[in-house]
Amino acid sequence: MSIKKLADMKVGEKGIVDSLEGHGNIQHRLVDMGVVEGSHIRVFKKAPLGDPIEVKVKGCALALRKNEAAMISVVVEGGQR
Repeated sequence: MSIKKLADMKVGEKGIVDSLEGHGNIQHRLVDMGVVEGSHIRVFKKAPLGDPIEVKVKGCALALRKNEAAMISVVVEGGQR
């Protein structure tokens, strides 16, 4: 297992949220969407240029901008499926 930024993960990779580095409104927005430490998260799709990134967390699909995803550290559990 390794720690990666969510923005650097590949489609199909999954893991557990380790930490959030955002501050203020961005951090509150991520927490409100369920992106909190210990949550399981999986990358489903990426746009051709990598922005936005579609992830699934707590049973909900979310679209995050690359700069938002770069604030989230994830302990990667497994590879692509």
